[in-house]
Order: sequence, then C-alpha cells, then structure tokens
Amino acid sequence: MTSNITTQPGTNRPTSSASNSWTLEGTKPASRLRAPRRPRSLPHLLLGALLVLACASAFAMVSLNSGNRESVLALARPVAVGQVLTAQDLKEVNVAVDPGVSVMDVSQAASVVGKTMSTSLPAGALLTPDAVSGAGVPAAGQALAALSLKAGQFPPEVSPGTHVSVVFVPSQAGAALASPPSPYSTTVWPAVVTSVIAPPNQQNTVISVQVSPAAAHQIAAVPAGQLSIVMLPGGDR
Repeated sequence: MTSNITTQPGTNRPTSSASNSWTLEGTKPASRLRAPRRPRSLPHLLLGALLVLACASAFAMVSLNSGNRESVLALARPVAVGQVLTAQDLKEVNVAVDPGVSVMDVSQAASVVGKTMSTSLPAGALLTPDAVSGAGVPAAGQALAALSLKAGQFPPEVSPGTHVSVVFVPSQAGAALASPPSPYSTTVWPAVVTSVIAPPNQQNTVISVQVSPAAAHQIAAVPAGQLSIVMLPGGDR
C-alpha cells in the first residue's frame, strides 16, 4: 500500500495530500456565508413615487388657492329687504373665489353705501350685485302697505324678509264691518315683510309689507285693529 506523502520545502515534516484536500473542502469562502440580496419590489417603488406625486400636487393646489384670495365685501350684521346700507353694515373679508361667482370687490364699498337691499341677508354673507338693487322698495309691480298692530296681532318672530299673510279680521262690535270695503272682497293677502318698527313708548308696532298694488289699496281701506298677520313657511304664499 502506498501513501501520498510529500515534504514541504524547507521542512522535514511530511504533508499529506488527503489532509490538504480536507482543509480546502471543509473551509468555505466567507462570501458564500452571506445571504443573497433580494431585489427591490417594483410595485413598492411605484407606490412610493405615486405618494410623492400626490403630496406635491396637493401642496401645489393649496398654494394656488391661497394665492387667489381676494378682498371682498361681506355683511357685518343682518340686513333686511328695503334697508339702506351704511358703512357699519359692511366689512372686508379675504376669501378664495371660484371663477363665475359674483362678488363685490372691497374697492366698491363707497358706491354700495346708500343703496337699498333687494333681499334679506344674514351677517357674514358675501355681498353680491343682485342683493343691492339700488332701485329701492317696492320692486317693480309691487306696493308697500303699513300695518299698525298690537301685541297678539302678529307673531313676535316676524322679521324683514318673512313671508306672511295679511288677514282681515272682522270687528265683533258691528255688522257693518263684517267684510272688506267694496269693491274688494279678498280677506287674505300674501305679503313679504320689509320692516318692523316698534316706536318707543307706544303699544303698537308698525310693520311694512310688500304686496301687489291692488292688495295695498284693500289693506289701506281696512279700519285699524281689523288686520292680523299670519306667518308662513318661506316658500308658501
């Protein structure tokens, strides 16, 4: 039996080829012990890019809207139809206005003061050209009638802009006043309240209503104390 034994140069110790072979096979390179790198997932990369793009678009939109803010006129307190605007009724607000929305620039304040409201608006509402007619009240084809009413003849909730019915209430004292004066026979007139004034030290409240010209004549012919007001929903007449 032969043995493969070699002598290392410069030494007298023999070296077995089998031992050398075991050493080479039993020792693995360090690079083989590392876990292989996994390639990055393409869907995750795309999702991250989309999120960045969405954030950038949102920021651009906010910046754009902030840059389009305008100084416009709004109401500092409630106003009623037929009311003449004063400087105290107006205030300046900065808002982002969409194209096509009708507003009034703050530079128009001087031209608005003294104009008559054609509608009732709450405090904080933006002033529009349509809300300020400048033509006064009553509107074309309408008339104003004044009612002197006592407590109980009108709801205390009545205010300018309220839709009401003016109702003829016959006097119980005499039969002669059991119906409206001729030639009119109507006993209920649809109306819109334009003002409510309670003079100091007086029991009666003066309520002005906008009605048709024919209704205004009828109401004016009814003796005092024989009219009442009934409050209606906004869309009813």
